[in-house]
Amino acid sequence: MPSRGFNQAGRTSVYDPLVNPTHPTGLWRTCPLAEWLHDPSIGIMLSEDFSSYDAAATDGDYVLTQATAGTGAISTAAPGVLELDCNSTTATQGVTLQRAKAAFVPAAGKDIWFETAIKVVDTFDKCELFAGLSELDTTLLATSANSSANHIGWQCVTDDGVLLFSAEKAGAGATKAAATIAEATYIKLGFRVIGVTEVEQYINGVLVGTNHATANIPVVAVYPSFVCQTGGTNDPILHIAGYRVFQLR
Repeated sequence: MPSRGFNQAGRTSVYDPLVNPTHPTGLWRTCPLAEWLHDPSIGIMLSEDFSSYDAAATDGDYVLTQATAGTGAISTAAPGVLELDCNSTTATQGVTLQRAKAAFVPAAGKDIWFETAIKVVDTFDKCELFAGLSELDTTLLATSANSSANHIGWQCVTDDGVLLFSAEKAGAGATKAAATIAEATYIKLGFRVIGVTEVEQYINGVLVGTNHATANIPVVAVYPSFVCQTGGTNDPILHIAGYRVFQLR
């Protein structure tokens, strides 16, 4: 695999154009990952590859909450994938998963980068989902609506596969256009929180011109959060092929 160097505004990175052709215009081109490797004090990195998963009630990293039904388990069919299974065909039943021991707090001068890859199986347009950062809320999608007062991420509560990019600060929120998912097809979702002034959205490594502004950027602790619930009729399963979060200290 060939490697190439890329420099933007004095920041150098190395990437493989065959594996990641969107890097020169993508999310991670602005993140000081190389600098962090030499000086970890500049930031905090959470890179979850789901080689293991612990949701023990008292000492686990994750909290999984059922809305009547649902499970979370490492995939036995693909490496580095966690499957959230609604295990129900009753509308709004399913699971909320949050990494409750990994807080990130938006603040001036402390940019945050987030990216994950997800897909929905059986069936994408019968799924209510959330993927991103949120305050701790065990009923994040309640009654087919986002109940989190502080969050940044993607959601679908309309049972049609249409994702919206949502951000909310102390109950003042907005949604932006994002993308439509397809059955059993991964989509890469990323964002960059620039201090407390703007949130850039990236879909499959490409910057989308539908950003959030200061009024919708939470300034409290938010945590990696995922929800998979059924809209009824089918039993959707959300596959999460890992995620990565980096914040400047």
